[in-house]
Amino acid sequence: MHRRFSDAIVALLSAMMFSRVATAQELHQAFGPGEQSLYRVQYLGVTAGTAQITVGAPMKQWGQQVWPIISLAKSDPVIGAWPIKDKFVTYWHAGGQRSLGSDFFVDENNKRRRQRIQLQDDGLTAHVIKQQEGAEPVEATHEVPAGAMDLASAMFALRNRELVEGQEYTYPVFTGLKSFLLRAKVDGRQRMKTALGEREVFRVKFQTEFSGKLQAQRDIVAYITTDPSHVPVRIEADFVLGSIVAELSEYKQGRLVAMNDETGG
Repeated sequence: MHRRFSDAIVALLSAMMFSRVATAQELHQAFGPGEQSLYRVQYLGVTAGTAQITVGAPMKQWGQQVWPIISLAKSDPVIGAWPIKDKFVTYWHAGGQRSLGSDFFVDENNKRRRQRIQLQDDGLTAHVIKQQEGAEPVEATHEVPAGAMDLASAMFALRNRELVEGQEYTYPVFTGLKSFLLRAKVDGRQRMKTALGEREVFRVKFQTEFSGKLQAQRDIVAYITTDPSHVPVRIEADFVLGSIVAELSEYKQGRLVAMNDETGG
C-alpha cells in the first residue's frame, strides 16, 4: 500500500505539472512570484497527503534570471510507516515562457535520490544528472524535441494562454528519461464549488504516454478557473496503480509582473 502511494504521489505531481502548456502566442499574465497553492490528495478514496506549489522569488540560475517554481508532495503520517517528502523545482524563465531546467529531490521511506535536468541553449539537447544517496552521480546527454519542456514548466505555460473551448494543444515533454507528445483539449465549461467559492471552470482533458503503473486508464481531467489566474482547483487521474484526486484547499495569489520585466531575464 505504502509503495503504491509513493508511486501515486509522483504520478500526481506529474498530472498537476502536465495540466498546462503553451507556445509564445496569445499570452496573458496568470501568475507571479509569491503565488502558493495547497492541494489535498486522495488516493483510492482516502486522504493520503498534500501537494503544495509555490512560485518563488526571482533568482539567478545558470547565469539567467528565473523564478523557481517549487512543488512539494508529502504523505499524511496517519497512512503508515512509509514517509514521503518529494520536491520538484523548475527554473522558469518568464521572458522566454520556458524552463531552463529542473531539480527533483526524492525522499521516500528515508531513501533519497535526486535528478537534475539542464536544457541546453541549442534547444535540442538536455544534460541529465542522477544520483542515489551514497552513490556517485551518473551523467548523460539526451536529444530532445525542439521546444521540449519539463513537467512543471508545461504546467505553468498553459496558464498564460487564452484557453479556447474545443481547442487541442500538443507539446513535446521531456521527463529526464524519455520524450513524448502531450495532448490537452479544453472540453468545456461548468460551475463548481471550490475553496475559492463557486467558480466557473474549464474542464481540460490530458493524454499522456506513461507506461507501467503510471499508465492512465482514462484521460487525466483538470478543472481550471476561467478567470485570468487560471487556477487548477481539482485534478482527477486513474492510473494502473489506482485513482488519485487532488483538490485545492488554499490559494494565495502572487505578484503579477510584465512578461518583459527584468525578472524574466
